[in-house]
Amino acid sequence: MSTAHVVGDTVALTDRSLRHILRSPDTIITTAVTPVALMLLFVYVFGGAIHGGSTASYVDYLLPGILLITIASGVAYTAYRLFLDLQGGIVERFQSMPIARPSALWAHVLTSMAANLTSVVLVVGIALLMGFRTGASVLAWLAVAGILVLFTLTLTWIAVLAGLSAKTVDGASAFSYPLIFLPFISSAFVPTDSMPTAVAWFAEHQPVTAVVDSIRALFAGEPVGGDLWVALAWLVGILALAYVLAVRAYRRKVG
Repeated sequence: MSTAHVVGDTVALTDRSLRHILRSPDTIITTAVTPVALMLLFVYVFGGAIHGGSTASYVDYLLPGILLITIASGVAYTAYRLFLDLQGGIVERFQSMPIARPSALWAHVLTSMAANLTSVVLVVGIALLMGFRTGASVLAWLAVAGILVLFTLTLTWIAVLAGLSAKTVDGASAFSYPLIFLPFISSAFVPTDSMPTAVAWFAEHQPVTAVVDSIRALFAGEPVGGDLWVALAWLVGILALAYVLAVRAYRRKVG
């Protein structure tokens, strides 16, 4: 099967998935609601006690973690939609047609990328209204965008695996709860050195902290140091594993 065939089928199926999103834009809005609510809560209710400074400076500190929570919230819809496609028989129908098999998965992945990155832009816009400011250069912004794209791609393939493996609709989306909770045990809200020893060790060595610290440094125009390479190693490693497992699960599912 030619590459052009695979690309053409993926574009067609992605267009189908994107039309579903456009018909119900509340999906994107709902994805952004929880992170925005958390940002409002932590900045205006807890910000003074936690950060001890102005709310604007705490928005600057908080935003990287909120962006990751936004993505973690959004990928649950990918698992949900994939599960419904499998249960509804649409994937089996695709298999009976001259459609490249990988296209069905990649359509969900690309739709997830578009929807979640749109939610990220909405959250950044609200953060700017709340006082978020950055001296990041164009290259730093591009680096932040690249990290967020890679993070979204990684979590999306985990969502694909969840959607393929789930037995119920609730199970398809429940996998995202630990992903949403993980930033709370990281440097997203407070420095890790303020935590009890055991918790601080876990927070310091889990992948979210490296990603958050990298984005925060880029926004602040500071040297990223080794955090960026640790973050990339985590994300690429998890992405590769999730991709391999998802493809295997898909082949078992559709035969």
